[in-house]
Amino acid sequence: MSSSSRVRTLLLVLMMASVQICSVTSQTNSGDSAGLKALMNEWKNFPPNWKGSDPCGSGWVGISCTNGRVTSISLANMNLKGTLSGDISALSELQILDLSYNLGLTGTLPSAIGQLKKLKNLILVGCGFAGPIPESIGSLSQLVYLSLNSNQFSGRIPPSLGQLSDLYWFDIADNRIEGSIPVSDGTSPGLDMLVNTKHFHFGQNKLSGEIPEKLFSSSMTLLHVLFDGNQLIGKIPDSLGLVKSLEVVRLDRNSMSGSVPSSLNNLTSLSELYLANNNFTGGLPNLTSLISLYTLDLSNNSFDPSGIPPWISGLQSLSTLRMEDIQLQGPIPTSLFSPPNLQTVTLRLNQLNGTLDFGRNYSSQLESVDLQGNGISVYRQGAQNSIRVILADNPVCRESGQKPTYCSAIQPDSSFSTSPENCIALLQCGSGMISSPKCSCAYPYTGTIFFRSPSFSGFVNSTYFVVLQQNITSFFQRYRYPVDSVSLSNPREDQTNHQLLIGLRIFPSGQDSFNRTGVSTVGFALSNQTYKPPDIYGPYVFRGDEYTHFSDGGNGSKSSNTGIIIGAVIGGIVLLLLLTIAGIYTYHQKKRAERATEQSNPFAKWDTSKNSIDAPRLTGAKAFTFEELKKYTDSFSDTNNIGIGGYGKVYRGILPSGEIIAIKRAQQGSLQGGLEFKTEIELLSRVHHKNVVRLLGFCFDQGEQILVYEYIPNGSLRDSLSGKSGISLDWTRRLKIALGAARGLAYLHELADPPIIHRDVKSNNILLDDTLTAKVADFGLSKLVGDPEKTHVTTQVKGTMGYLDPEYYMTQQLTEKSDVYSFGVVMLELLTGRQPIERGKYVVKEVKAKMDKSRNLYDLQEILDPSIIVSTTLKGFERFVDVALTCVEESREGRPSMGEVVKEIENIMQIVGVNPNTDSASSSRTYDEASKGSSNPYGKGSFEYSGIFPSSKIEPK
Repeated sequence: MSSSSRVRTLLLVLMMASVQICSVTSQTNSGDSAGLKALMNEWKNFPPNWKGSDPCGSGWVGISCTNGRVTSISLANMNLKGTLSGDISALSELQILDLSYNLGLTGTLPSAIGQLKKLKNLILVGCGFAGPIPESIGSLSQLVYLSLNSNQFSGRIPPSLGQLSDLYWFDIADNRIEGSIPVSDGTSPGLDMLVNTKHFHFGQNKLSGEIPEKLFSSSMTLLHVLFDGNQLIGKIPDSLGLVKSLEVVRLDRNSMSGSVPSSLNNLTSLSELYLANNNFTGGLPNLTSLISLYTLDLSNNSFDPSGIPPWISGLQSLSTLRMEDIQLQGPIPTSLFSPPNLQTVTLRLNQLNGTLDFGRNYSSQLESVDLQGNGISVYRQGAQNSIRVILADNPVCRESGQKPTYCSAIQPDSSFSTSPENCIALLQCGSGMISSPKCSCAYPYTGTIFFRSPSFSGFVNSTYFVVLQQNITSFFQRYRYPVDSVSLSNPREDQTNHQLLIGLRIFPSGQDSFNRTGVSTVGFALSNQTYKPPDIYGPYVFRGDEYTHFSDGGNGSKSSNTGIIIGAVIGGIVLLLLLTIAGIYTYHQKKRAERATEQSNPFAKWDTSKNSIDAPRLTGAKAFTFEELKKYTDSFSDTNNIGIGGYGKVYRGILPSGEIIAIKRAQQGSLQGGLEFKTEIELLSRVHHKNVVRLLGFCFDQGEQILVYEYIPNGSLRDSLSGKSGISLDWTRRLKIALGAARGLAYLHELADPPIIHRDVKSNNILLDDTLTAKVADFGLSKLVGDPEKTHVTTQVKGTMGYLDPEYYMTQQLTEKSDVYSFGVVMLELLTGRQPIERGKYVVKEVKAKMDKSRNLYDLQEILDPSIIVSTTLKGFERFVDVALTCVEESREGRPSMGEVVKEIENIMQIVGVNPNTDSASSSRTYDEASKGSSNPYGKGSFEYSGIFPSSKIEPK
């Protein structure tokens, strides 16, 4: 037997002995293990499997690790009690901290939390924390989600939070926060610096003073500004009208005054406007331009006496109109009830008089009209029997005798609850269990959803709740949560806060109760806004009830396990002996192994240390093992297969943190060389632009080549143009999508280092996120422009027929202008809705043959997509066609650069009257209602995958 064989035999014997003595080789960083132990010592009711000194290796409930470092603590609804100590700072790699719905967690947040420099999600919804918000949170430069709502925090908003440049979600609602809203002053930061933040949820606090004029600017991308239920004074700042991305504004229940500024008319995407219960004066505001408005509440203010303004009937999206006690007078025009989506009208306590007549053109959606306490003398009921009318305390109801039902104040009926499915309902469930919609007895996870500004008020119409129930169920089942079914009950409106409250029950799958991991996972999906309801329901928060029926036993304790400690000591001695022998053996084999590994695996010398010369320039890209990705995709199951292309298959996966990812797995016949694959990863990891899909990681393991991308939920542009996704694209949306894609390509050509030629630009490779922001995807055919002196790259022709640059096809000389040609074809797709080659016709030649520049719309109406042909003129249409045809010039010298294309589309959008610098292609609020809760937009069956890469940043709206 050779010496090396004897060494290997000895190693095997010792390893077997080690396992028999105690499996104590820790996978967890010692500092992280100590930090978790310290947290455990401060808590009661921690999970019962929190034992030993190896949280990562032992699979502690709620703990996720990467390479032995704790990266996530997700313990929602664990009934934890105690405080959060400064020992949390020991977990230096922590990215997610979610302790939501643990009312027993009290005390102050330690300032040491500011040492968690990699923290991205700080979620403490519905706990019992109190005291000030630590200034040190402002040093968490990577923070994306800050959810501190529904606690007892007090003190002021720290100005340092203005430094959180990546912050997306900022929620401190329902606390005791006081003082003014901080803005920067040249020496200290402020919230005006949060230009990338989408959500300011500050309602139900004690904020005071005026809203600073400096708080808002045109560079902000806010969607929600919720300042309701505070103590704010002064006027609405004119600068609010500069934030054209706004969709929800709640300033109700404050002490604000002055007139409502006309600048609000600039907020053409606004769907919810609450100004009730303030001291606003002057004339009623003219909000004619708010064409997307669903809810308008001007109640309980001191406006000058006036009649009902005629512009209200022009708000075609209006669903809820509340104008209670604002000195309205005179007759009620029949046109008031004509907006087609109108459901609720509340005009109580005014001086309206004359006749109430709905006329002929009232909304078919109309459910409730409350005119209590006015001067209505005649009511012509007609055929409006389905409308709930309240005329109590009006002259028409002051006659003696039996009074009709409309003369009493009627409250909405909110008795909805989810019906059982097609099964025989159980008569009774014992032991406190509840029957699920599928008629099985179980202990559900329960709580309440608070919708902070729903875009409907139809509590009679149960359709809204059926749709929501189906949408929540579909979400949990689509992403393989341990959920069997979901039921809703008791929808009601909080009459003070005008929030929609709905009881939620979530039933476990395959058993009668959840284990702790199940509750934690489901809780995180709701606390982290991973679940997003249809837009009509608006922003929400969830508050979970205490869960006491865990299937994995009782609560943890603080007692030590002496046997584990003794075993750890013995195991440590054995491990030391093993390491000594292994070191001797490794020394003799090192050079030969390095040479062999370097030849077979180009990734072997990728050192993660910052000082390593061999370390790749990766920014945020993680090396996954094949086993990890296999776990995240349920062994690459067919149910997770979301697309097939020439490169291979694409799968949906879910990380332990709950983030959804897309996993692009190469088939064996398409594997490229290891060095080329490594180069591609290094390249893509340096590409960072909001209009380019982001690489999250890779796998070069067990002969596999796999890329991991962010998940893009709305599929490809081709899906939307074909109707597959159910998303309707009007002219404005198409312009914004074109601009986003052009910006992504311009970045690759002009700002990436080195520049990149995509080489496969097409509508299938332009993906749309949840706000319809366009993202360029799939770099499998991309080429680097390594030498800036070269005007082209000579390479084999690759791409997709119909999009191919004819000059590149003929000469094999690839340039940036080849991408420009392909993008011009995409622009023509946006106009026609057709694929480049359809029924034997090529869209470029067809447009050129049919167009007549002397006629309206260049006489192209016959081949335009019907979705964009409307009664009014398509502003900028002709210029858009001109740009597209310039892009598809046969000679590359005649084509513009992508930077020039971007400028031209921006100019067209200025003509249309749309700000080209808004982040998204449009709110998805106005998608066709048929698409709400629709199935996954990434379908199977097409040759090219039509929506390759994912993004669970499911910008919650």
